Amino acid sequence: MRIGVLGTGNMADALATHWVRAGHDVAVGGRDVHKAQRLAARLGGSAKPASLRAAAEFGQVVLAALPFGAGTSVARELRTALDTKVLIDCSNPVGPGFRLLTQSGLSAAQQLAAAAPGTHVVKAFNLCHEDVWRMSPPIFDGRPLAVPVCGDDETALALVHQLVRHAGCEPVAGGGLERAGLLEATAALFIGLWVGERADAQAIAPPLAYAAGPRHKESEETEGASRQEF
Repeated sequence: MRIGVLGTGNMADALATHWVRAGHDVAVGGRDVHKAQRLAARLGGSAKPASLRAAAEFGQVVLAALPFGAGTSVARELRTALDTKVLIDCSNPVGPGFRLLTQSGLSAAQQLAAAAPGTHVVKAFNLCHEDVWRMSPPIFDGRPLAVPVCGDDETALALVHQLVRHAGCEPVAGGGLERAGLLEATAALFIGLWVGERADAQAIAPPLAYAAGPRHKESEETEGASRQEF
């Protein structure tokens, strides 16, 4: 797969590393050509430096590894080059005090879609620190990290699910792009818990078997035992 990367920061580095290792062709795009050259050299393999526009033109899938706010202006600038492409948004619109910056309007992912209306925007890779994405692979307690993915186009979603797996993770269907704001709000909550409170955000949810409540769990166990008797 041809992947264009918009940005030369930590998220670009962490995710593109997995994709180069998986054999994808990657073009690293940046306004600063020297930063793009340094990142491409560090990635090795098929990675090559490019301008932002050249990276957008190169990729079948394009990763917008850009800060919230900058992404929309870049997408608007490159909307012709991004037309019909899959555009992955991994940004988090989180401000001081762990405040969600999009509370009164469109999510960051929807803003990208509005800035480049011919693209198929997919929200993914926004719930973890870049150092988690650097792990090879991100596995915790023997279980691969699950990555929620939101988008409206089935072909685009299939491609992003593949890239999630090539990062050593397991994709989870998160619904349409209108649900991207829920992922961004979850990131704001989790960052506030992890960083602000030093709390274990993972501990706030029960295991899947208890998601509908203990009585539901007990009912399933009773039904299972009854079936075994017959």
